Amino acid sequence: MNNSRRTFIKISAMGMGGVALSTTAFGSISNEFLSDDNLLAKTAKNLKRTPTYCEVCFWKCAAWAYTDENNNIKKLIGNENDPHCNGRLCPRGTGGVGMYADEDRLKTPLIRVKGKNGEDDTYRKASWEEALTLIANKMAEVKDKYGPESMALLKHGSPGSHLEHLFKAYGSDSIAEPAYAQCRGPRETGFGLTFGSWIGSPEPTDIRDTKCLVLIGSHIGENMHNSQVQEMSDAIDNGATIIAVDPRLSTAASKAQHWLAIKPSTDIALLLAWMHVLIYEDIYDKEYVKQYGFGFDELKEHVKEYTPEWAYGITTIKPEEIRKTARVMAASAPSVIVHPGRHVVWYGDDSQRERAIAMLNGLLGSWGRRGGFYFKEKVKVPKFPHPPYPKPKWGWEEIGEKYPYAEMGITSELIKASIPGENEEHPIKAWIVAGTNLVNTVPQREMIEKAIDSLEFIAVIDTMPMEITGYADVVLPECTYLERYDGIRSATNREPSIALRMPAAKPKYESKPVWWIAKQLGEKLGLHDYFNYNDFEEVIAWQLKQMGTSLEEMKKIGVKKFPRKSGPIFLEEGQPYEFATDSGKIEFYSPDLAEKGFDPMPKYTDHKQPDQGFYRLNYGRSPMHTFSRTINNPNLFDLKSENKLWVNPKVARVEGLKNDQEVWLENQDGIHSTFPIKVRVTERIRWDSVYMYHGFGHNNKKLSRAFGMGESDTKLMTRVVVDPLMGGTAMRGNFVRILTENPNKDIES
Repeated sequence: MNNSRRTFIKISAMGMGGVALSTTAFGSISNEFLSDDNLLAKTAKNLKRTPTYCEVCFWKCAAWAYTDENNNIKKLIGNENDPHCNGRLCPRGTGGVGMYADEDRLKTPLIRVKGKNGEDDTYRKASWEEALTLIANKMAEVKDKYGPESMALLKHGSPGSHLEHLFKAYGSDSIAEPAYAQCRGPRETGFGLTFGSWIGSPEPTDIRDTKCLVLIGSHIGENMHNSQVQEMSDAIDNGATIIAVDPRLSTAASKAQHWLAIKPSTDIALLLAWMHVLIYEDIYDKEYVKQYGFGFDELKEHVKEYTPEWAYGITTIKPEEIRKTARVMAASAPSVIVHPGRHVVWYGDDSQRERAIAMLNGLLGSWGRRGGFYFKEKVKVPKFPHPPYPKPKWGWEEIGEKYPYAEMGITSELIKASIPGENEEHPIKAWIVAGTNLVNTVPQREMIEKAIDSLEFIAVIDTMPMEITGYADVVLPECTYLERYDGIRSATNREPSIALRMPAAKPKYESKPVWWIAKQLGEKLGLHDYFNYNDFEEVIAWQLKQMGTSLEEMKKIGVKKFPRKSGPIFLEEGQPYEFATDSGKIEFYSPDLAEKGFDPMPKYTDHKQPDQGFYRLNYGRSPMHTFSRTINNPNLFDLKSENKLWVNPKVARVEGLKNDQEVWLENQDGIHSTFPIKVRVTERIRWDSVYMYHGFGHNNKKLSRAFGMGESDTKLMTRVVVDPLMGGTAMRGNFVRILTENPNKDIES
């Protein structure tokens, strides 16, 4: 490994404090401003109010930012007309002010300076003109030498759309984001094959009206999907039954009438057994399946042997509990939701597991039914006029062509294509990385570092000096979402709506919005016709006018709702409906899968289990943080400063562990944790697993709060199984043993 690439950014810190408001999952809103309009008016007096939508996570709740006369953002309050938040922001959303105020932010463009005589590389401050010219020249060089396709974009969040436009204008479709192959891709494949529809975001789950909510490793209340948390709270108050399938007693599981502490990696066995009970006890929705289903007879025969007794030996869930919970679902149908989850890349057969979840919903008749899944709708945002994009010779589809159901770029495949010898037909020679801390997001860090060593050039665009910035040749400081215009938010929901994001304050330091960065690079590359505007505000104004509103109106209201045009939210009794599958029906049996050589119906297969002395490494979200991007946020760090290792009391006795004892971890491939992590002894985790929150363990010392706090789960993920349908990288097949002495002390000394 080239040590120069590990050099982390050296830059002075300046900053100011911020004010954050908070809420607790399934609890009362502690934001005093929500409950007293007079207090809000009094507090907001002399403050400027600006519409925005949140970038702290992907729920994109609309909000009002309040700014004082000195250009300081003081508060963030949810927009009461927004269906994503209903006027209430989660802890992350209210803590967004800390992103703006963080004194550790990247402040100026930086260029790598090569070390001499074996010294490490360092960084120097640069002007925007110099940094952008260097990147544009490298892009032109790659295009001339290899073709534009060899320039890859790895991105996440709103800035990615601006850079995607630049890349397509430049001639490259070598684009990917971890949100697909490292997060939710398999569920889109599984539900798409069954219902002909992606789940999308927000998920079209009618939780507020449900009678039974089934959560399979879906941690609502910890992942803080705002409107779902609120709807689940309402459902609980209305007497809905919660069934939680999870090796850990999550926040959601603590609210459940049925907690099924399943053996990890055996979920498909449980799903097949549930389907067996519904079919062979004749308690599935027969009329619904008769009208809308395809391949039911094949499914009935397929699950015949998958009895609860069979599943008990695999899942450790007792047969009577499997039958009882299946009957609860059937009694609640069609107002029942078997939730598809969000982060679903677990064991390598994830598309088939998600397909089993979709098929179970089909048997219960919940798709398109009140209390189940509603028919979503969104408003189309018109494209600002520009010439047609040039057609690349190859792109993400060719790079991931061995995965026939991939519908977006697969991040890990683009990374592999950057390593000589891995993909000679589609060689990647340079990256631009924006808004994603790749080394703490994608498993198999050794592969990432090998790819980085092979690249001719890397530019990183971010708000913070994350780990990935330490590998860059050029670093560009992005301003936060509170300091910029971005694309109009139009998301699927019960009724269509749009939301505006505009600057609440001027960008701090020398940071810039990515729309401006993309335009400057485009101009330098001779692509002016694709960026025929001076300010992105012009683009927003033009689009809003085409949509029958105006920028002036949206500045006043922030969120605008539109009437539905696609028909009812739910199916009416006996209503004809054609699903977007080949058969036009819900496909319990998939001819397309069979034709491509895959199982047309999900099957259970055994997965690797931990060796003696090792435990499965499970991980999840903290309600206070989003991935690794918010750990240094001063407001959110105060709420959650480190992660802990959850261990069962049986494990604690065997290993001789106590609460808050510092330990280290070693995975099955001999990789050690960098920092110690404190133990939390709890009955809330199975004895064969350990658990930690994701995103901690930063090793960049320029993150003054986050550095060394807790441990990184991603570093210990060196073994993956790839989903053969769409290329998702399964991350829950890694195992660790617990060490009470620092395994790194010899290296450190």
